[in-house]
Amino acid sequence: MATKKVIAICQSGGEFVTNKDGSLSYNGGEAYAVDIDSGTQLNDFKSEIAEMFNCNADTMVIKYFLPGNKKTLITISKDKDLQRMVNFLGEAVTVDVFVMFEEAAARNVSNMPASRSSRTTVSEAVVPVAEGVDILIENGTDNHQNDLKPYEFPLACVPCGSSDENHRKAAQQWENTITGVDQRFNSFSEFREALHKYSIAHGFAYRYKKNDSHRVTVKCKSQGCPWRIYASRLSTTQLVCIKKMHTNHTCDGAAVKAGYRATRGWVGSIIKEKLKVSPNYKPKDIADDIKREYGIQLNYSQAWRAKEIAREQLQGSYKEAYTQLPYFCEKIKETNPGSIATFSTKEDSSFHRLFVSFHASIVGFQQGCRPLIFLDSTALNSKYQGVLLSATAADGDDGIFPVAFAVVDAETDENWLWFLTELKSTISRSEPLTFVADFQNGIKNSLAVVFDKCHHCYCLRHLAEKLNRDLKGQFSHEARRFMVNDFYSAAYSRRLEGFERSVENIKGISPDAHNWVIESEPAHWANAFFEGARYNHMTSNFGQQFYSWVSEAHELPITQMIDVLRGKMMESFYTRRVDSHQWATKLTPSKEEELQKETLAAQSLEVLALHGNSFEVRGESGSEVVDIENWDCSCKGWQLTGLPCSHAIAAMQCTGRSPYDFCSRYFTVDTYRLAYAESIMPVPDVDKPVVSDTNQAIVTVTPPPTKRPPGRPKMKQVESLDIIKRQLQCSKCKGLGHNKKTCKIS
Repeated sequence: MATKKVIAICQSGGEFVTNKDGSLSYNGGEAYAVDIDSGTQLNDFKSEIAEMFNCNADTMVIKYFLPGNKKTLITISKDKDLQRMVNFLGEAVTVDVFVMFEEAAARNVSNMPASRSSRTTVSEAVVPVAEGVDILIENGTDNHQNDLKPYEFPLACVPCGSSDENHRKAAQQWENTITGVDQRFNSFSEFREALHKYSIAHGFAYRYKKNDSHRVTVKCKSQGCPWRIYASRLSTTQLVCIKKMHTNHTCDGAAVKAGYRATRGWVGSIIKEKLKVSPNYKPKDIADDIKREYGIQLNYSQAWRAKEIAREQLQGSYKEAYTQLPYFCEKIKETNPGSIATFSTKEDSSFHRLFVSFHASIVGFQQGCRPLIFLDSTALNSKYQGVLLSATAADGDDGIFPVAFAVVDAETDENWLWFLTELKSTISRSEPLTFVADFQNGIKNSLAVVFDKCHHCYCLRHLAEKLNRDLKGQFSHEARRFMVNDFYSAAYSRRLEGFERSVENIKGISPDAHNWVIESEPAHWANAFFEGARYNHMTSNFGQQFYSWVSEAHELPITQMIDVLRGKMMESFYTRRVDSHQWATKLTPSKEEELQKETLAAQSLEVLALHGNSFEVRGESGSEVVDIENWDCSCKGWQLTGLPCSHAIAAMQCTGRSPYDFCSRYFTVDTYRLAYAESIMPVPDVDKPVVSDTNQAIVTVTPPPTKRPPGRPKMKQVESLDIIKRQLQCSKCKGLGHNKKTCKIS
């Protein structure tokens, strides 16, 4: 005897409605047909349903009605339950099966008493109601918090009365996505997307009668409406063709009142087009535009997730980008010979760090930039977080010159040591290097280990922030303002007496603050003591332009982020190379302007010869001693900046010498052009890895375990340090933050 087969009509995404007689009816949602028999295993049944609805079988709850009983839902929880369902059906050849998910079911039946039976009464069978529109988010999709579980978000639908206005734009774009019989599509997914757009444009909802890998039958959702369409695959091809279509509606779009489904594909396609034009498209604007143009209400979270999906469709998967790193590094070295592109993983194959330095940067720094490097870091706000470490230099016009950068999983002492080791193997200079960098985060010790003869200038910004932070609880805002300003004065003072005067001012406010300054190693940050050549650059955040490039690309997958930075550098190198060929001066524009300013100031100075090439130069502020041959002035301006100060220029004019002969070579136009002589070349097909050698070992790289934390990134405003604003002080009680009129003390 042949085994009895039953067609299970599996439905999900709709709503149960209680009729007057207490029976339940199911409206809306999607339906798929699956054939089963008494030998079908529950796990196999769930797997097939999960594949059809694109959901997770582990969280699935399956229920059905007994024949003749529409008031009680029976739960299928084991193989015997599935066999009983087939046996209970008698002569029936079909059965309606309803698919829910544990999270939604638990939320709605949390008060249901425990029972040994698998029966659910009408009052207990509360299924999540989809009031109009659902977005289906698939498992594994990149999102803001965690990988999303497959469930549907209920959304509100604008009433049908305003459908003309709401669908106006959709009608213009999509009313002809379905044209009729013999229209062909490349796949069923393409057909389904076109059908969905067509339904929105024409203002009706539909449901699937058949939906498998060979044929699709769809009818209007409204009861009794004759509109339907049938499409199937053309034999011997992968094309899908519309075979039958009844184009007339008798429902006048009434089904739209019950809502239609805004699927992932539909929302993604809308947002995707706008994201191309506006990458910073905000979720609030997305929700407003969707409501205005299509009559569908999204909340902020739904709009945000839809944007994430659309962005992945445009940019590719964050996860896949890590798998492409080996290929990407090879392509950088292939298209830019002489470049360094290396990465490493942890024992579990998860991403650890990536170092990149382009050949044009390496050669340009060695030939055209001062031996001065700024080290800094910036946090990345991509899905898998991370930190970007950067080494930048200053060109002859004081423009940012990227030397090397790295992406690491975290800012640690170990990663800084690794980055500096890679940097040393990349660049080679005969003269000692000066680094402007933070004194914390492992940089201080790492520099001493890797670059044994370098000079480390502490970043003045980081020091001032620490000073302000350490004093915040002890002193008033006004006192801290004076101390920070005196701290800056001490750092910029060129002479010992100026430094000591500023430090004494701090001591007058607080002996503790004075001790803090003395113990902060002034030899690493004060002009009066520092021995390296930093050309009067005091902070490590010199490369603001480079960091702005990072901020534009930090949310991209890692390979695309690096390629965006490469593109920005390529464009900058080209533009500066072209611009420099228009310069007619010997020095770069900014340095030419500084020299002319000093030359003008020299006109009012008096020069007295001492001996040989030494001169005494007198002015309103006092006298200075200049030694032309040794490029030295007692004001230390010449030594600090690399350009002759006004005192030196005045002495040169008396001897008939040209100030241009005593400027640092790094400020000449010829040297500037050497910095940008090489080009950074494109890296094609970043997202299309090709393995040419089948015997080549494939290196597996997976994303780091760290993910973006839930919620928006914290945007803490740091108190201004350069100019701490003066607070109000009450003249009556001497308190801060209010004046005499608003004082509460009587």
